[in-house]
Amino acid sequence: MFRRLFYVGVLFVSLGISPVQSLTIEITGGEEGALPIAIVPFGGNSPVNIAEIITNDLQHTGYFAPLAEKDIISHPHRAEEVRFEDWRLLGVESLVIGLVQGGTVQFELFNVMKGNRLTGLSFNVGSGNLRRVAHKISDVIYQQLTGNRGAFNTRIAYISAGIVQGRRPNTYSLKISDADGYNSQTVLTSKEPLLSPAWSPDGTRLAYVSFENRHPWVYIQDLRTGKRDIIANYPGSNSAPAWSPDGQSLALSLSKDGNAEIYLLNIATRALRRLTNNIAIDTEPAWSPDGSTIVFTSDRGGSPQIYRVSINTGSEERLTFEGSYNAHPQFSPDGRQIALVHGNGAVHHIGIIELGKKTIRTITRTNLDESPSFAPNGTMIIYSTEENGRGVLKIVSVDGRTPQRLGGLENNETREPAWSPVNRKLEE
Repeated sequence: MFRRLFYVGVLFVSLGISPVQSLTIEITGGEEGALPIAIVPFGGNSPVNIAEIITNDLQHTGYFAPLAEKDIISHPHRAEEVRFEDWRLLGVESLVIGLVQGGTVQFELFNVMKGNRLTGLSFNVGSGNLRRVAHKISDVIYQQLTGNRGAFNTRIAYISAGIVQGRRPNTYSLKISDADGYNSQTVLTSKEPLLSPAWSPDGTRLAYVSFENRHPWVYIQDLRTGKRDIIANYPGSNSAPAWSPDGQSLALSLSKDGNAEIYLLNIATRALRRLTNNIAIDTEPAWSPDGSTIVFTSDRGGSPQIYRVSINTGSEERLTFEGSYNAHPQFSPDGRQIALVHGNGAVHHIGIIELGKKTIRTITRTNLDESPSFAPNGTMIIYSTEENGRGVLKIVSVDGRTPQRLGGLENNETREPAWSPVNRKLEE
């Protein structure tokens, strides 16, 4: 099982897989006490249902309970058309209205109980960017009502694959989509396994592992130009790339000297520095947000556990002691928590451990969970799991509320999700 999670290509070789064109999100849980909010269908003639996108975005967090469209009693599109007493009777606390006119989308957010306007914005946009505008509006609403930044106008990367017949894959694809699963795009297709996508800090590049030359090599691909470069093709295994917070280096697991160790690679100069030195397997590095330490997985204690190493001094410490299996660590954006795969025996859940503590808090209830990745605002985690023998992607809040499944076409196989950072250019 230790190697199964580290070398996920074995999974793809043995599973039935078909191409993914788009993803949709299915709610599989709810949360009592969520904020009642009404998002009125926007006025005007829009080819995209902006209100529906905002409703789905907010509902997925578990913090909001949007009013069903069939229960919306009136359809105001301007502030002067709002009758707060009508919405109070429905128990709605917040109200969103909007209007699409020509190339302009405008919206307003109201506190129904106080009867006042909280915020509103206007966007100039073409029809092709209406979904992005809807996600921007969701981010504004989320931040206004929770005090935390939203993560709706971001993207996810993941691996999918396809089969012609039987259960043997014939293609593997690296894909990206919006955070809600729409606007799926293929970055790369290969006849050999693709693994471990990792976003650069500015969200413009992806590092990943490809077996296209029959050996695991690490590539970096620019998403704007499509240009790709081999960054690590040393003898042996080249795996698990992780970007430094400043985007200048990659942490990698390399076996070029006969055993898998953690190395730091300067992207510009290709200078290589060995960070760990142990007879065990050291892999799956992840940088702390301040760039001072790296956490990684090692079986040096007899079972896979999480360790931390200082970039400057090389000093190491073990972080996990609970359970026989802890792997794939990922820092939260604030650096206070680490998400990981936690298990005993054949059951693996997504867990969270706070730095300085030894107790692991399990946040999922599925049994074959892998590859956790934090949303850039730290409120949710995307991960992969299995349902009915195939890989699917799910999102769960960090407190374990409202698990959601990202499903695609029937019989799709999706693995190895990575949530992008906030991309300033994407927000423009």
